[in-house]
Amino acid sequence: MGKKVTALFLVIICSAFLLIGWKFIKNSGILMPYPDKGYLSTVESKYRPVYRQLTPDEQAVYAALYRGIAEHEEEIPLPVEMDGDEYSKVYCILEKQESRFFYLDSVYYTAAKVRDAKVVYRKMGDFEGRRKKMDDAVDEAVAGAADQKSDEYKVRYINDYLVKNCRYVSGDNEEFASTAYGCLVDGEANCEGYAKAFNLLASELGIESVVITGKTDEGENHAWNQVKLGADWYNIDVTWADTDVSGEVRQMYFLCSDSSFRKTHIADTELFEPYVCSKDDRNYYVHSGLYAESMEDAKDIVRRELESGETTIEIRFATQGLYDTFMSEFIDEQNIFDLLQEAGYQYSGEVTLSLKENRPELCMTLTFS
Repeated sequence: MGKKVTALFLVIICSAFLLIGWKFIKNSGILMPYPDKGYLSTVESKYRPVYRQLTPDEQAVYAALYRGIAEHEEEIPLPVEMDGDEYSKVYCILEKQESRFFYLDSVYYTAAKVRDAKVVYRKMGDFEGRRKKMDDAVDEAVAGAADQKSDEYKVRYINDYLVKNCRYVSGDNEEFASTAYGCLVDGEANCEGYAKAFNLLASELGIESVVITGKTDEGENHAWNQVKLGADWYNIDVTWADTDVSGEVRQMYFLCSDSSFRKTHIADTELFEPYVCSKDDRNYYVHSGLYAESMEDAKDIVRRELESGETTIEIRFATQGLYDTFMSEFIDEQNIFDLLQEAGYQYSGEVTLSLKENRPELCMTLTFS
């Protein structure tokens, strides 16, 4: 009798443990089927070049996050269980490249293994109202590019539009400073906000672009863009183009090759590999004939611009040695005034020369008055 009671007791105990274990497994979601793998469509992926660099599993997770965040979902089932580091990579890429998602918070959840994504959103009132403001601001911005025929002109339009309509603010002092919303709606943004706004407008106008993060040559965190024109990629920094002086746009960061850009911009390669920018043919100075590769080039530029009636002349030099030689011979020794006479520059009385230098970028601006 005692053995029967003991056996019955053990059966009951085992059954209880099995029931508890089953409930735990069921509630944990371990037995839940994974969602089917979905990917961005061909049209969607066309203007998302970083997405195209990802592995198939990473693309599937990116697509799941993209769909869920677009619907403002807080928990998003993933199509594969992903290693935490790999998930962090995919999430951080999406947060930087999907410029419409201004409502994502700056923090996110991860773990050793991620099966369901938990998304953190900014706390804000009237979310739908803000999203409409964002959509309206984008529509207004791209409408101005309707008459721009080439992609290069569209890129110039975006660059100048953001410089004209946004004011730089440092750090994250403003609520949306690091978002395209801050740049396009509030008119105030830091470098990340400028870069995300450029990225968004470029994609809206059918141009491939990516947000690049990294550091300046002085070690400060910074963000800028790479943009594809034709078959080639170029660097562009809209933040540094903005002087916050009405009507003034810096030109030295517009469509640059890596060789010149890397003097002041060091890209982070942890999340993805930036594109190789090997050409300078569309750079403002090269395209405008203001790039000097020799002393004769520099003198010709000054004479030509003066002959055409220009009183403000920008020159970019190919090397530090050439810059320093021109500075010594024509500025310090004042031989620049000989070029005025050679060009037949018309003036009465005294001529004053004002000089603005940008040594790191090998640029100088000469203004005669």
